[in-house]
Amino acid sequence: MGDDRRDPRVDEYIDALLPWQQAICREVRELVLAADPEVTETIKRTVQPYFVCHGNVAALLATKKHVNVFLYDGAIVPDPHGIITAGHDNATARTVAVQPGGTVPAAPLQQMFRDIIANNRAGGWRKIKKAAAGP
Repeated sequence: MGDDRRDPRVDEYIDALLPWQQAICREVRELVLAADPEVTETIKRTVQPYFVCHGNVAALLATKKHVNVFLYDGAIVPDPHGIITAGHDNATARTVAVQPGGTVPAAPLQQMFRDIIANNRAGGWRKIKKAAAGP
């Protein structure tokens, strides 16, 4: 995996966190980068790490009580394992929150990343939702 896919500002964001937050963010980072060879990372909204591939895939936000993994899927990617913790009816993104001492739901989360990327390649969740709604 080439370093050109990684953004040193994401390293700075993660390195400034508490150890438990760093561990979660690093694991999620590796999962999303491994989901597709075209995924790259950047910083948006001044400090927030984003992972992109033909559009937004995911973002990280560490809080005092948990780490949020925002999934930019327009609530259309299946969640058969019930890992979504917030934003079920959100029009843009849903959240998977991982608590201190919690476990990142690696396999289901990575599958959701892959599904979001596939949808992005198909024109994005907005286009897919519009087509599903019909004329």
